[in-house]
Amino acid sequence: MTMQLRIKHTTGYHYEKGAMASFNEARMTPMTTSEQYVLRSRLEISPTPWSYEYRDYWGTTVTSFEVHDPHADLTVVATSIVDTQEHAPKPLTIEWEDLTDDVRDEWCEYLVLSDWVGPSSQLVDLLEPIRAQSARPSDYVSAVVELLHGQVAYVPGSTEVTTTAADAWDAKTGVCQDFAHLSLGALRLAGIPARYVSGYLHPSPDPVVGEPVEGESHAWIEWWDGEWVGWDPTNAIAPGPRHVVVAKGRDYADSPPLRGIYSTAGTSELFVGVEITRLR
Repeated sequence: MTMQLRIKHTTGYHYEKGAMASFNEARMTPMTTSEQYVLRSRLEISPTPWSYEYRDYWGTTVTSFEVHDPHADLTVVATSIVDTQEHAPKPLTIEWEDLTDDVRDEWCEYLVLSDWVGPSSQLVDLLEPIRAQSARPSDYVSAVVELLHGQVAYVPGSTEVTTTAADAWDAKTGVCQDFAHLSLGALRLAGIPARYVSGYLHPSPDPVVGEPVEGESHAWIEWWDGEWVGWDPTNAIAPGPRHVVVAKGRDYADSPPLRGIYSTAGTSELFVGVEITRLR
């Protein structure tokens, strides 16, 4: 199956007392990969800033921009058209002994148990027997994502963007970011390199051509099995043509859609809206 998706992602800030200046980074431009091809992508920013684009350490396209004039609102609109396709199944072949020192050195950054992904002690107690009973890393991954999907409820709005994996496990609720962080921590605990992937997911299993729908940013994971293998732990599915990759990294901190600093005497309010349309 192939699809062509148009994503319109609108985000920004309203400043209660206005901002004198702001500096931001936007990660809202999809990647071109073996499973998706970006036909076009445009970023519109208001007020008009000074900006430049670069590729960060993790391979994500970043638009860095500065606004030096007083402004009450900052609005960023990213519009992209992406051709996607079904992901070819990948053979899961590695054994535990294949996770050598060379592998750990090459992917060391995807093995760090940061505060974002570090599992709680209660979860560690459950993971240890799963590791002991898993003949291969792929068996461990399957058991872990099944455990998490069964124990943690997906509840929109139940956590904050700053919630850690340990917090989400204790609350037994979370959103896609939390499911990704929980999975990453569990896999890294066993020595399996795993990375955070963010982007978009069309919410319908069978999208109607030409029908705009409300979407949202989404997060899932990739883990190393001789090559990178994707999994969407929130929905318990492998990524497919409904998924659009924007950024990759160690955790959410490496891939927020919009992040920056500003000068204001008051507070600010973030607004976000995502519209996804299947074009064919």
